[in-house]
Amino acid sequence: LIVYRFSDADYRIVVNAGTAEKDVAWMRQRIAATGANVTLQARRDLAMIAVQGPRAIERATAALPELSTANGVPAPFVGARVGDLLIARTGYTGEDGLEIAVPASRAEAMWNALVAAGVRPCGLGARDTLRLEAGMNLYGQDMDDSVSPFEAALAWTVVLDEGRDFIGRSALEAQQAAGVPRQMIGLVMDEKGVLRHGQKV
Repeated sequence: LIVYRFSDADYRIVVNAGTAEKDVAWMRQRIAATGANVTLQARRDLAMIAVQGPRAIERATAALPELSTANGVPAPFVGARVGDLLIARTGYTGEDGLEIAVPASRAEAMWNALVAAGVRPCGLGARDTLRLEAGMNLYGQDMDDSVSPFEAALAWTVVLDEGRDFIGRSALEAQQAAGVPRQMIGLVMDEKGVLRHGQKV
């Protein structure tokens, strides 16, 4: 999931659709367990459109008046509220682009405007190919609750600075001290072909 912080009291969390119920249930359990003064509001009234690729920003800017009147597009790894949209640049495909959270009532019109500006629709399979080519993990395939960031080659996402506490830190420190038992690596094929799940290499 991705967390956008707009202020000390204002956050937007974008969860993976496949893990949304589990993630929200865990957050509600943590709120109850800690007695935190937090309101968690599920936004089922929003849709998400990801525009990715070498001309994504150019075409999205042409299609969306909000982008041309805003202060440009967000910097990489940043999200910004623009009217009733959340426009983010944290895509997980290996390509530059934007993710746009839009009220569901506007999603079809936005989709049509993007297509008219030259954005071509593609499915999740195509997006997963981009992830694979960029060496980015796919949740449920390459990593899940049983795989630590160190095992999944995601140590770069973990900050163990002194005084910075977070849930799971002690488990990660213990694994780091004991030695990481397995490590995901990437394979590059010399010739054309398709690697299949479970195939011996």
